[in-house]
Amino acid sequence: MIRKMATRLEQHPRHWAQLAPARPALIFGGSGTVVTYAELSERADRCAQLLRRLGLGRGDHVALLIENHPSFLEVAWAAHNSGLYFTPISWRFQVEEVAFILADCGARVLLASAAQLPLVQALRARLPQVRFLLIGGAAGGLDSYEALLATCPAEPLPDESRGSDMVYSSGSTGRPKGVKQRLPDRGIDRPSAMFQVYERRYGWSPRTVYLMPAPLYHAGPLRFAMTMQHVGATLVVMERFEARAALALCERYRVTDAHFVPTMMVRILKEPQAQRSAFDLASLVRVIHGAAPCPPQIKRAMLAWLGPILEESYGGTEGNGLTMISSQEWLAHPGSVGRAFVGTIHILDDAGRELPPGQQGTVYFSGGPSFEYHHNPEKTREAHDAQGRSTLGDIGYLDSEGYLYLTDRRNNLIITGGVNVFPQEIENLLVSHPQVLDAAVFGLPDLEMGESIHAVVQPREVGAAGPQLAAELIAFCRSHLAHYKAPRSIDFRSELPRHDTGKIYTRLLKAEYLAARAGGP
Repeated sequence: MIRKMATRLEQHPRHWAQLAPARPALIFGGSGTVVTYAELSERADRCAQLLRRLGLGRGDHVALLIENHPSFLEVAWAAHNSGLYFTPISWRFQVEEVAFILADCGARVLLASAAQLPLVQALRARLPQVRFLLIGGAAGGLDSYEALLATCPAEPLPDESRGSDMVYSSGSTGRPKGVKQRLPDRGIDRPSAMFQVYERRYGWSPRTVYLMPAPLYHAGPLRFAMTMQHVGATLVVMERFEARAALALCERYRVTDAHFVPTMMVRILKEPQAQRSAFDLASLVRVIHGAAPCPPQIKRAMLAWLGPILEESYGGTEGNGLTMISSQEWLAHPGSVGRAFVGTIHILDDAGRELPPGQQGTVYFSGGPSFEYHHNPEKTREAHDAQGRSTLGDIGYLDSEGYLYLTDRRNNLIITGGVNVFPQEIENLLVSHPQVLDAAVFGLPDLEMGESIHAVVQPREVGAAGPQLAAELIAFCRSHLAHYKAPRSIDFRSELPRHDTGKIYTRLLKAEYLAARAGGP
C-alpha cells in the first residue's frame, strides 16, 4: 500500500523552488551553467509528465545515458517523483555493455545526450522495444527530448509516488548486476533513510555547497547529489575531474563539502604544494571519501595539508549497511573504515560462525535495508546467509571497540580509480582473441589509481609473444570495453596455473608479482 504523500513537502526541490526559486541547485564547473531550484523543479515536473505520457507507470523502468550534464538530475528527479526505477549507465561503456543493461533492466525509455549519439545509433537496431530520446536536439532520426518536454505541463503528476534508482554493480561472473530495492511506500520528500544518517551527522542544509567531481552514473555520486537537492544545498558539478580545477572551484564557490575518491586525492597531492596552497580553501569544512581503500600515506598527507576534515565511509551499491569514521577516529584507529551507522556488522567464518574481535572473516551486515540482484536469484542467495545477513564479499575484522578493518577485497575484485572492475569479463574477452589461449587478470598496487589492471596471457603461438602482441591485445580490449577496464600491462607465459576443475589460480599469480615487487624470492 502506497502511503499518500503529504501535501506540504519539507525536503524536496519543489519546496526549495517555492522558498528560494533563484537559489542555484546546480552549478557546472566547466561551462559555468547554473540551474536554479525553480528551473530544476519545473523541468523535473515536465519530464515526469512526459514519462507518464510515454506510458511509464509505477514500477516501470527508464534508463539514462548522460554524462555530467544539466539534464541528468532533472530526469532522475522526474523518475523519483513518478514511482519509476531509473538506471544511469556509464557513457564509457561499449555497445555490448549498454545493450545488456538495457535488456536486463527492461528499460522502456532511454534518455541520452547528444554526445552519445553514435552509441545510441548502434543500440537502436538491437533494442527495438526501447524508445530513445535525444537530449540536445533531434538528430539521426531520434526524437528531441526538449521538443517533447515543451509540450508537457509544468505541473506535478496527480499520482506522484516515490521511485528508486537501480544501479548496476560489477559482477564477478563478468556481467554487471542490477541492485534492486523495493519501491518505497513513503512520500517523495526527504532523503533515503541511509542518507538521513549522513545528514544528521554532517548537518547539511541550504548553506551547504557541495563539490561533486565524480560521474553521476555511479551510485554514490548520484545519491549524494540528490540528497543535496533534498536539503536545498548548492551542488557544484565537474564535467570531468582535474585536480587544479577542483581546487579553483572550491575557492570560487566557497565550497563547504568536497567529494573525492582516493585517486583524486593522489592527483591533488601531486600538484606542487606552493600551487595547492595558493588556493583559498578556508570555506572547506569536510572532505568525504570512499569507493575504494585509501592508502594510509595518502590519507595522512591529506590530513597534514587540510587538517582533520576527512570523513570516510564504507558501503556498497547494495545499500545493506554503512560504516563511517572521522579524521580524529581514524588517527586513533589507523586503517579502519569506521563503526556501523546502518545495520550491525558480523564477521563470519566459512561455516557461518561469528568470530570474535581481531579475527578476520567475511563481513556481513544485519538489520540494514534489503536488496536483490535483478534477474539473478543465485547471486542474491550467495550474498545472504540462512539468517538473512548480507555481504558484499569483503574480508575484514572488528577491533574491541567495534571499528571495522578491511583486509581483502571481494573475490578477484579490482578497484581502479575508485571504480569496481571484475576480471572475468576481461578474461572472457581476451580468450576470444585469435592469438590467445588463456588469460588471467588481476590488480596490482598503484599509488595513483589504487590498483592497475594486469593480464597474464598464454598465447596461441609462443613466438608471437612480445610488446607488439601486448599492444594489440590492449587495443582489442579498449575497442570492446570501457577503457578503464582494459589492462595497462600484459605479460606472456607458455602455461597458466589451473586447478583440475578449470579454476585458474589467479591468487598465486598475483602473489608471485607482489613478492617480486617486494624483492621476495
